[in-house]
This record gives sequence, C-alpha cells and structure tokens, in this order.
Amino acid sequence: MTSPFRFTAPDPAGSTTGTVAAVHAQVTRDFGIESALPFVALSAAPGLMAGTWALMRESLLAGRASRTEKELVAFGVSAANRCPFCVGAHTLLLHAGGDHELAGTLARGGRPDDPDHGRLLAWGRDMRGPRPFTAEEAPEFVGTALAFHFINRVVSALIDEELATGGADPAELLDSEAGHALVRAVRARPEPGLSLPLLETEGPQPAWAAGTPVGTAFGALRSAAHAGNGLLDERDAALVRESVAAWDGVTPLPLSGDGLPDRAERPGARLALLAARAPYRITAEDVAAWRVPPFTDHCLVHLVAFGAMLAVERVEAGVLGVARG
Repeated sequence: MTSPFRFTAPDPAGSTTGTVAAVHAQVTRDFGIESALPFVALSAAPGLMAGTWALMRESLLAGRASRTEKELVAFGVSAANRCPFCVGAHTLLLHAGGDHELAGTLARGGRPDDPDHGRLLAWGRDMRGPRPFTAEEAPEFVGTALAFHFINRVVSALIDEELATGGADPAELLDSEAGHALVRAVRARPEPGLSLPLLETEGPQPAWAAGTPVGTAFGALRSAAHAGNGLLDERDAALVRESVAAWDGVTPLPLSGDGLPDRAERPGARLALLAARAPYRITAEDVAAWRVPPFTDHCLVHLVAFGAMLAVERVEAGVLGVARG
C-alpha cells in the first residue's frame, strides 16, 4: 500500500510507546479517528505531536461553545489555507455531528443559510474581520482557528493529500464501525484539560487564553515548534523570521524570485519559509537538498513546525495585536 506520508516514515500507532502511544490512544477515544494522519505525521517529534493534539482537543473538542460553530471556523481556516484534506475532514465531522444540510452546502461551495453560521465561516476564512463570538468564548474559537492554521501547514507539507483524501462518500464512511465511533466522539463533550498531562514542553500562555487549558496547550506547542529554530544558522533563521513578519498573512510565496531562498544555497531557509507561507509547494527536491546526515524525520518535522508556528504567530499578531520577539 502506498504511504500517505510524503517525506517521512512514521511508526504504526500500534508499535509506539510513551508519549506517542498515549496521544494516539487519546486521539482515538476523543477525536474518534484511529491513527489520525496529522498526528501520525508529527509522531517523530513527541513534544510537537502532544502539543498539537492538546491545542486541538482543548479548543475544538472540549469547552462550552458549540462544536458545530467551531467546525465552521476550522472549515473556513482550512479553505483559506488551500488544505483539501482538512476541508474534507471538517465536512465529514459536520456530517458526523448530524449537520448534514450544512455539510452539504459547504461541500458545494455554498454559504450557510444561518447568518450566524455565515459569520463564523467568514471569520475563519479571514480572521481580521469582526469576532462573531463573545470574549468568554475567545479561547475556544481563536484556539481552534490557530490550531488549524498550524495543522493545515503540517498536512500540506508532510501528507500526500490526494492519497489521503480518497474521495469516499461521507454517508458510506459513517455507516461503518469506524464511522459509528466517529459519530459517538463528535457528539460527546470530552472533559477539558485531560490532554495537558501528555505535554512534554511548556511556554508562556497567550493573553487571549490565559488561565485556560487552551492557553497551556498553545504555550506548549509554541515552545516545541520553536525548537526547530536551532536547525537553521542565525542568518537563515533571521531571513525566515523577517519574511514572515513582513507577510500579509494571505499572499503565497512566488515559486521563484527574491522572496524565496535558493534551494542549493539555503535549503533550510527555503523549507521553513515554504512551510510558513506555501506548504503545498514543498517538493521532494526541496527536502532532499536539506535533509542530509545527521538530519532525520525528527528534524524535518521540527523544521516544518517552526515555519508553521511563525505563520500562526503572524496570524495571531494580525488579528489580536500580539507582539512576538
């Protein structure tokens, strides 16, 4: 069987131990999907895998806000980031939650009939607009949006979306043992905070989610992702940071030109910058130019995560006025 992973060879979930095995078990129970590909893709770096899962779980799955409404935000983010795998996943999750008409409308490229749903979808697509939720709900909605700005980039960089998507009909998928497990998970409301003991890193909590499980998870993921900075020399790291800081958060990198470092001369900077601004444009040649001994799957995942987190912080700063050093 052809692997859905583009550049890495993750261990099967059943053969993992420690943090990775614990995350897989919790993903299966609370997300309802065994061996969920975005988390498998990160499993070479357990701290990253745990941080990503915790941020998604505590914002999208747990909490008090409507799961349907948070799925709309996640769908909007994924559509804006050109991540067809994630768009398909959120369509399926809406079906699993019983929102069949809404899921069908989105799948056809339509706009929800409910004005509140339309505002949430629009905010996910462009978070610079007015917030269609209360201040108390901000940790869940902002956390969901930023989680998928990160996950979309991981998926686009590391997963072959054509192989992973498959084009199966949602009704057929849900009318199976695995589908029934997904429905049960989507319609449950998991207890907040249970992912936090899995975290291997910690970092400052953002003001928009301070004192919440979402804030703890975001700080941990940010810390784990920034470890990838050490894979670049000071000059390359500065180039990537400066390019992302000057970015508008929307325009993709050109395939060539002054904005994109040369593959032969600065392959690490090129990979990290593509991960931030156009992860779907990463090629096997880009990876091969950088990935020479002693670099491993662990290193590649960290470099992609570093670029992805810089993009998340750029979005966060643009929306919330958050300054990052």
